Amino acid sequence: MCRGCKRFDYEVIRWNSYDGSQKFSIDQRLDHLLSGVVANRLHIFDSQRLADQLKLQQVRYASYRDPYCWLHELLRAGASQIKDTQDYGFNRREQEEQWTLLQLREQIDHEFYLLSVAHYERYIVANQFRARQGSDDNR
Repeated sequence: MCRGCKRFDYEVIRWNSYDGSQKFSIDQRLDHLLSGVVANRLHIFDSQRLADQLKLQQVRYASYRDPYCWLHELLRAGASQIKDTQDYGFNRREQEEQWTLLQLREQIDHEFYLLSVAHYERYIVANQFRARQGSDDNR
């Protein structure tokens, strides 16, 4: 698995051969996992303010993605430079107040990685195992 984008190795290798629907499906999976992890730790109260700050700070983000994914891009670009989260349209969840944004970014990245691995093991490896079992049963 790619530590950066969290796509599986075969997805990275085959990416250029995938059609739009295949790429969209992968993006949807990653978007869902990442936005859930970020939303558990941070709260966006003004997504327009966040978008405005991303543009102002020249942080690249995909506008079609969930705003929590935008927030992740902001943290990746400069978590240590954000002084007042209110200026960016978000704040920490109450249980996350003791962590710096840099620490939260690292925790988010780690949890996102673990969820991606779990998804791979549950749906890809398990399906491959079932397929092998089925072919063994047919012998």
